[in-house]
Amino acid sequence: MRRRVTIEEHLDHPPSRVFPYLADPCRWPLFAPAVHSRRPLDDGPLRVGQRWAGVDRIGPFPVRFTDVLEAVDPGRRVVWYSTSPWSSRVEYVCTPDGPGTRVRADYDGDVSAWLRVLALLPTAVLARVLRRDFAGLRRVLEAEDRTAARSS
Repeated sequence: MRRRVTIEEHLDHPPSRVFPYLADPCRWPLFAPAVHSRRPLDDGPLRVGQRWAGVDRIGPFPVRFTDVLEAVDPGRRVVWYSTSPWSSRVEYVCTPDGPGTRVRADYDGDVSAWLRVLALLPTAVLARVLRRDFAGLRRVLEAEDRTAARSS
């Protein structure tokens, strides 16, 4: 079952702080609740075609797959494809919004196996689950701010 969910979130931090988290899968476990781990499969700097071994946790169940970088416009846009069972694409677009960032996240996929049950959830529920990543990213950025304030 193919599903598409688009959400927009405002973060009170500039794109120069937000984008690096969305563009680096190794940082995702810091803020995305379902992300258990990401491990690079290819060496070198960020580039289209680069792959990461991924493990997400849906409840107690590990889900293994590969994330592939499909497109990147540094500081502005990044597109990831996750192989089966997710079989999905996410595009993050970061736009300056006052002193902060407006992030548009477009999730589009056709999950397989037992994960298809997630595709049956109402769009509003899926959006609420996906927004948890941004709540986590907000907490990480605010913690960085507090640390910087204490050390200055």
